[in-house]
Amino acid sequence: MVSTVGNRRSRTGVRDVAALAGVSTQTVSRVLNDSPNIRPATRDRVLAAIAELDYRPNNAARSLGSSTTRTLGVIATDSNLYGPSTALTELATAARESGRWMATAYADAADDASLESAVDHLLGQGVDGIVLVAPHTRTRDTLIGLRLGLPLAIMHDGPVDRQAEATALVMDHLVGLGHRHVGRLGGPADWLEEASRLAGFKRALAGAGLWPSATWQGDWSAQSAAELVDSVVARLDEITAVIVANDQMALGLMAALQSNGVRIPADVSIAGFDDNPDSGYYYPALTTVRLDIRGEAQRCVAAVFGSAGPPEPAAPTLVVRSSTAAPRS
Repeated sequence: MVSTVGNRRSRTGVRDVAALAGVSTQTVSRVLNDSPNIRPATRDRVLAAIAELDYRPNNAARSLGSSTTRTLGVIATDSNLYGPSTALTELATAARESGRWMATAYADAADDASLESAVDHLLGQGVDGIVLVAPHTRTRDTLIGLRLGLPLAIMHDGPVDRQAEATALVMDHLVGLGHRHVGRLGGPADWLEEASRLAGFKRALAGAGLWPSATWQGDWSAQSAAELVDSVVARLDEITAVIVANDQMALGLMAALQSNGVRIPADVSIAGFDDNPDSGYYYPALTTVRLDIRGEAQRCVAAVFGSAGPPEPAAPTLVVRSSTAAPRS
């Protein structure tokens, strides 16, 4: 998604301030840099113009009077999780490869004031656009509602829903093995990624002519999945496989199931999502699906800067390992 809706915070430059105050851009720069050789009346006119235009000094371009810094602003939440942390790394790489820099601000997804503070910080750096990483539905809607007046791109919110495609890949794999009763352990309901993965799961079920089985909800952490083990064990007479919405929760669920004497995949198949670097070393090694995070980062950078780049990230890839097998007889 890319948005340039509204003008609450316009991209005012030093030249605009200079024109309104009736001074040169050099004079504006001297005021911004607290030069002592400015007449008080001139300083007051410049400061009044800054206030009227809601101008935020661009630290990287003050002395140049430029309206661009070639800097990508990134707002991140929940960056301790594998997906968001990987996205930040790939965004930095994509920005660098396109000749830009990246400025990052971290926000509390549950606190609108924290988000607005992050936005103000980035605008103060004179960023040319913003990418939102790991958005909750509320975070996305709040950010759009701020009417930034500069390009906004949201990770994993492009025109093609790769999250749903990835879930369909896992479902097709399990159905191909013969599973007809598949449970699902999802992430927090207010995450955009969870909404897409759940939609893909439902569509894949319908496409296979199957009905939804048991469902649970975690918070993306291994611990949250492990704490659900009693509920999962109680449903193993009904289901033969569980799709887990990320690899970290899959790890927690597998460890807890095996501690309760459940064999994987003999008693139940487990499939994850993300293909984090450790998933091949879980016991058993985890069947999962890999998203093109680098391509998604390149899409967002290209969208913000209006530059050439891949129109869409590559299709997801299924990685089959030993945590899935044909259902028990």
